[in-house]
Amino acid sequence: MTNRPYHHGDLPAALLARAEQTLREKGSGALSLRELAREIGVSPAAPSRHFKSKQALLDALALTGFERLAEAIAASQEGAGEAFADRLDAAARAYVGFATANAALLDLMFSVKHSPEASEAVGATAHRWSEHLLELIGDGQRRGEVREGQLETVALPVFAALHGYADLTVSGVLPTEVAEHGLDDLIASILRGCEPR
Repeated sequence: MTNRPYHHGDLPAALLARAEQTLREKGSGALSLRELAREIGVSPAAPSRHFKSKQALLDALALTGFERLAEAIAASQEGAGEAFADRLDAAARAYVGFATANAALLDLMFSVKHSPEASEAVGATAHRWSEHLLELIGDGQRRGEVREGQLETVALPVFAALHGYADLTVSGVLPTEVAEHGLDDLIASILRGCEPR
């Protein structure tokens, strides 16, 4: 039996990176702190200093996923222009891009968010990405570029359309010819739905 080191340069980051890879390749059922420790080359007890349970690991994965999604949407607004249409286009592409590049992680993020065992930090962070979109829509309303109405009511079809399109894309349901220009068509449809009446 070989002795494995207890210490690692940045064990939490290494565990999360390896956990995300496992999630992508095998699904959340394959995640095990003991197995992650073995793959990284540290003692089986080492991960417990940072993640007390598998749920704590799942929470951390979801938390970092929501942070990355919020950052992607915020970054999409840099240089997007002032018009609501341009800003929404950039945000929509950022959301769908993140969702399709991180399908297993996104699925985990939303399932953990709704889990009764999820930490308060996950709940708080889970709303950051949607707050960016709500702010964008609210700003569009103030500028007269988006129809009037309760913000959440106007935003619901936007969120549903983006999440639904991403899900259809990831699941492979969309035919190639539809997927090729589908996002352009979806964004155009969302913009029509947001137009002032």
